[in-house]
Amino acid sequence: MLRRELPRGESFGYLLWVVDGQVAEGESGSPLLAPQAWQDDDLPLGYWHDVPVALRLGESLDRQYAWLAGREWLARLPESWFALLSTALQVANWWRDHRFCGRCGSPSRHLSHEFAMHCDACGHRNYPRISPCIITLVTHGDAMLLARSPRYPPGRYSTLAGFIEPGESAEEAVRREVFEEVGVSIGRISYYRSQAWPFPHALMLGYFAEAASRRIRIDGHEIADAAWFSPRRLPQLPPHYSISRALIESHLGAVARGSA
Repeated sequence: MLRRELPRGESFGYLLWVVDGQVAEGESGSPLLAPQAWQDDDLPLGYWHDVPVALRLGESLDRQYAWLAGREWLARLPESWFALLSTALQVANWWRDHRFCGRCGSPSRHLSHEFAMHCDACGHRNYPRISPCIITLVTHGDAMLLARSPRYPPGRYSTLAGFIEPGESAEEAVRREVFEEVGVSIGRISYYRSQAWPFPHALMLGYFAEAASRRIRIDGHEIADAAWFSPRRLPQLPPHYSISRALIESHLGAVARGSA
């Protein structure tokens, strides 16, 4: 379990080494390198089963280790690891991109008591960016509306998602994104749950949405194809660690119980 408390004053513990979204493999086959003395620029993350953990941000892959992309680790590891790996990937991305002040361009320094980069020249303080997104499973009776992005592996379909725009509520974003991407108007919306998504720094707000009709008109840009699928005829689905898959599995369970 991840304990979200910064190990202040600690200099020894697990190490999680990240280079451009690639994570080094430790001796035990996990993303944690064995407890060791930390370097001065390693960044404390929290505690993993009460042992301090720090993040190391590398410039190049050290060939004495095997390296796996974050998505590969999430597919391999039990769900209990998601919080640790998601935190590490998001903090690594923020730390890499904010070494210099975005206001005046001076070097920034990391503050030890929180995730913050401070500019001594102008006083600007930068925190890890979190981008709120909606992700929604549109249903019509038992059927699910799933779509394909041009970036997906061949044959994979998923739920619809998009960023929340300035001044927009999450519920307004659900209606707008669904209509923009597949031309479907929706009626009742219900909140499911959220998930941190470290690709690179999203917070996914999950919803179920009931379609007013089954007519589809894809946008042809963000969506390459979309179709209605019954629980008895499903395409290749998103990975199990994703909230998209959780939305789908929740609906399939409701259909099986006769409560959809």
